[in-house]
Amino acid sequence: MIKILLLEDDTVFAESIIDLLDSEGFSIMHVKDGEEALDATYNSDFDMYLFDVNVPLLDGFDLLGSLRESGDKTPTIFLTALNDIASLANGFDVGADDYIKKPFEFDELLIRIQAILKKQFNITKNEIKVGSFSFNLDKGELHGRDGFIALTPNDLKLTELFFKQVNSTLTKEYILDELYQGKEMGSGVLRVYVNKLRNIGLPIVTMKGVGYRLENS
Repeated sequence: MIKILLLEDDTVFAESIIDLLDSEGFSIMHVKDGEEALDATYNSDFDMYLFDVNVPLLDGFDLLGSLRESGDKTPTIFLTALNDIASLANGFDVGADDYIKKPFEFDELLIRIQAILKKQFNITKNEIKVGSFSFNLDKGELHGRDGFIALTPNDLKLTELFFKQVNSTLTKEYILDELYQGKEMGSGVLRVYVNKLRNIGLPIVTMKGVGYRLENS
């Protein structure tokens, strides 16, 4: 599961972001000041930072600057009301990967997070990597540590769906519609296909009552 550290001193705004990201399957740790955020980075590993700038004790710019100086390359997005060019430049100078000006649409935040995670998890134009597995989009082939893995046509379609939307929850209805193009098929059939891919070693997680997710942790 993707772990995100959220630094935001506005509790109401932070709760909205947490609800949004939690519904998308992210794991969120929320802190309210820069020193608490710094301590959190020492005690845990995160896949992404979301930092407000004007926070108590240690502002977001100084915090990220310190982290970058220590060798921490965790992707970082600033979420801030500062909208002047100097602040924007400063944000990127200290090592931000993106900078979103408040107020913003939550869908925009999700799009920017996904864009950065794709780079972080080595998703390129032709190949997507998840752990020791890679899926070649051009050839439609799955490879593991020992090389090419032969799949049946339906197994291959399902594998491609998961790899193209890694770390996203796919509903059972969506998967069945993609595989069978509107034909009526039971969820039991889907469980069989998912279990076959799990037996190969793919880290597919059941999202109870919803569907499945291929996780790159």
